[in-house]
Amino acid sequence: MSLFDGNNMKKASIKDIAQHLKVSIPTVSLVMNGRGDEKRISQKTQKRILDYARDINYKPNIFAKGLKKGRSEMIGLIIPNISDVFYARIASRIEKEAAKQGYTVIYSSSEESDKKESDLIRSMLDRQVEGLIIASTQRNDEDMLELQRMNFPFVLIDRHYPTINTDYVIVDNKGGVEKAVNHLVQHGMSKIGFVTLKPKLDAIKNRILGYKNGLLANDLALNPDYIQDLSIDNYEVEMEQAIANLTRCKEPVDSIVFATHFLTTFGLRALRASQIRVPDDVKIISYDQFSAFDLLEPPITVVTQPVMDMGDKAVDILLAKLQSKSTDKKQLVLDTGFIERKSCGE
Repeated sequence: MSLFDGNNMKKASIKDIAQHLKVSIPTVSLVMNGRGDEKRISQKTQKRILDYARDINYKPNIFAKGLKKGRSEMIGLIIPNISDVFYARIASRIEKEAAKQGYTVIYSSSEESDKKESDLIRSMLDRQVEGLIIASTQRNDEDMLELQRMNFPFVLIDRHYPTINTDYVIVDNKGGVEKAVNHLVQHGMSKIGFVTLKPKLDAIKNRILGYKNGLLANDLALNPDYIQDLSIDNYEVEMEQAIANLTRCKEPVDSIVFATHFLTTFGLRALRASQIRVPDDVKIISYDQFSAFDLLEPPITVVTQPVMDMGDKAVDILLAKLQSKSTDKKQLVLDTGFIERKSCGE
């Protein structure tokens, strides 16, 4: 008897079919969506999948409208953390832009777990999304390659895999931090600290590189003690010591660039606790905006990321792929903006 026979057995999924037949999940998904011939899946494999799906009474979980059209009119969005204001804004923009084109967005958070991200990709395929937009952990090379092998439409956003030729929309992280360093130098600063996360992601690596390049371009020596890299899991606790290292050393910094908006938030808290005044004692620039930064006293100078443009272009690229089936890659690197406020003494 099949594992799915009987009233008390669990409902079959695409993953279950794939495991039983020892084929990939994208292969099952494409066959069940009627795209087996288009993707050159052999007739023998298609028959095996369809026969087994019929035997276990598999029921695709898509809307009736989508069934009639052979489409689900859904796209999947996987982001690291929906509670992060940056990704929340991206998700909101993607949802609105996709809706204009008649698509529903299903989204979920990987919580920076490569395993959860992998499971979410399979879950999205199981729900028969037509394409994916992914802000990846950058630790799922095999999943990206498998999606490519099946010619399944997906676009990477904010993060990409430098060694894999995919569609992506990212930001010029290096250039953004260079702007911050240049601005501080232009305002007379020469002892510039940098508070960042440990460089596990390319975005962070490029921000660190931007800091170093900014110093080099302005003929400033790199002081390794001026770079404080914190753990993503413990930065709230580590921040107090990082600020102490920068402001109570033999040659204290005169300014600090924070590599993310949340590091800025906790950095400001640590500065206040240490009774270090901004901008009188130290100038501050944040990489990325937070909604309250313009309401603080002093308001915080920021390098801004083009969140709306990122969302719009990711949707445009994905829907163009769905409509044209083109294999050409779109790889966009968007420029950052800059908002001057009083945390730099203006």
